[in-house]
Amino acid sequence: MSLYLALDTATDLGSVALGEPGVVLHEIAIPPRRHAAEVMPAVVAVLGRADRSWADVAGVVLADGPGSFTGLRIGLGTVKGLLAAWPHLTLHTVPSLLGAAWSARHLADTVAALYDALRGDVFAGVYAFPEGRVHTVVRPLLVGVSELSRLPAPGVALGDGALAHAGPVRTWCGREPLPLAEGAPRAGALLELMAAPGAATLVDDVDRFEPAYGRRAAAQDRWEEKHGRALPDPTGR
Repeated sequence: MSLYLALDTATDLGSVALGEPGVVLHEIAIPPRRHAAEVMPAVVAVLGRADRSWADVAGVVLADGPGSFTGLRIGLGTVKGLLAAWPHLTLHTVPSLLGAAWSARHLADTVAALYDALRGDVFAGVYAFPEGRVHTVVRPLLVGVSELSRLPAPGVALGDGALAHAGPVRTWCGREPLPLAEGAPRAGALLELMAAPGAATLVDDVDRFEPAYGRRAAAQDRWEEKHGRALPDPTGR
């Protein structure tokens, strides 16, 4: 089996893992808000623990959002740097919310993962895992907490967004949201999901790839409001 490096920097709870599709060999958590400083040392550490080099790694799997704009940019920059240095690496992506929902797949027929998007909104996705496969009930989207009831009700909900809005979530799914430990993002989950049909996507054009931010950066909104025009794209795309 081929080795893959997994990175999840979509939320404050970042992590790095090394393993094969369906198997996690080593995993390291990154301290909150330390992604920029700690992600590469964690990458080096998991390779060292496995006594492997980059020649042994076939590719990278990345949690590609939605989530923190800054966190996703750090993950993207790290991955593009790695692929530039080792061109043989491939890139696969898994939605961040799917990675979180995977941890509760044995607790209910359908699992909702919610990340707090602030401003009374959440990033939400709803998934089912029949016979180890992935069925997307609701694709990741930005939704107001007051609008959750319009989405299909899951059997259970998890994530910091579910905890931050426990009342509406309780009304929506009929039970308390799971503690954060049950749905904390894990890079290892991305490796496990590589073995689940319908979970991971191969990125063909890494240069043009962008994560699913879910919402534009607040800094972009302020710039456009100040200048009265769209923020120019420096790539010309």
